[in-house]
Amino acid sequence: MPLREDINASVKDAMKTKDAIRLSTLRLVNAAIKDRDIAARAEDRCGGIGESEIMSLLAKMVKQREESASTYEDNGRPELAERERSEIDIIRVFMPTPLSDDELKAVIEGYVKDSGATCLKSMGKIMGQLKSEYAGRVDMGKAGGIVKGYLCN
Repeated sequence: MPLREDINASVKDAMKTKDAIRLSTLRLVNAAIKDRDIAARAEDRCGGIGESEIMSLLAKMVKQREESASTYEDNGRPELAERERSEIDIIRVFMPTPLSDDELKAVIEGYVKDSGATCLKSMGKIMGQLKSEYAGRVDMGKAGGIVKGYLCN
């Protein structure tokens, strides 16, 4: 089942079960997807955004909530931090399992060898490949550091 349909089916299920947190989180996800669809139409992509862009959007939403939860914890608001963590769990249901550090290093090493990259000028190309093939499965900040490590040696 395509990701959009899966999310919409989960919205309906959350309505039936009266799961308020799940419903509100999924509605936020749908709103973010629709917002990106509108932006894509402005760029003459009438079909909206694709699966990989949805995965990137979900990863961004998870990262935002992780930062918010950390901020809430630091400021003595554990109930709000818990709410953010429950939203993270709901969003992660639609994401593929992230690559482990070892898997990520192996993928990056393969990209570096295949492209013959030897300097940081090639970093964008490698990061682009990683983003397109492993959307939503990779923390791009962590990946950037690993790519730099391979290219600077």
